[in-house]
Amino acid sequence: MARLDLSCRAVLFDLDGVLVDSEPVVARTWQRWAARHDLVIPDLVRRAHGRRSLETVREVAPALDAETEVQWLAAVELSDADGLRVLPGAATLFESLPEQQRAVVTSGGRALAEFRLTQVGLSAPAVLVAAEDVSTGKPAPDGYVLAARRLGLDAAACIVIEDTPAGIAAGNAAGATVIAVATTFPASALGDAAVVVGSLDAVQVVTAEGLVRLSVTQDIR
Repeated sequence: MARLDLSCRAVLFDLDGVLVDSEPVVARTWQRWAARHDLVIPDLVRRAHGRRSLETVREVAPALDAETEVQWLAAVELSDADGLRVLPGAATLFESLPEQQRAVVTSGGRALAEFRLTQVGLSAPAVLVAAEDVSTGKPAPDGYVLAARRLGLDAAACIVIEDTPAGIAAGNAAGATVIAVATTFPASALGDAAVVVGSLDAVQVVTAEGLVRLSVTQDIR
């Protein structure tokens, strides 16, 4: 594709799969959880991606106390940093934006988000919307709407960067323009995004003075 220029007032980043590669930790944690309850759910990790653990537990194991299980999952993930790494292009893009023009919206808890950002050398932004900040997680738009509001903006004035179908649905429902990065799901599963890139190396900040201008040099669909 030719270079695509996109403009917005702020960029709202998902965390896992966008800024941080946490796939090894996520897979280990959910596999341990399933074994703990003698559950066999072949697509468990895929179903968990991009969603709050609360919704995933309620869906796959409705007989369990979801709140208790979420606490166990969070404790395990907070003790596991093995394999965490910053994703290609993520640090440059994230750090090119001033505080008032960036936010992180994650389906994980606040403590976990701050832990993972710190582990890969990124600082938590002033606006970080975590699982406990919303009553309904992705694919509902609540997190992105709240993040934009905390920046003093409407979500329609923002660009969302996501890696999962649930996250893309959340960004679209919020009225934002969505860039998807094919780190967790194949590009074929991310078709509802405005643009799909292989990594954030394909997205660069041209200017962030008032209006953010992004240059996208790749669409892999």
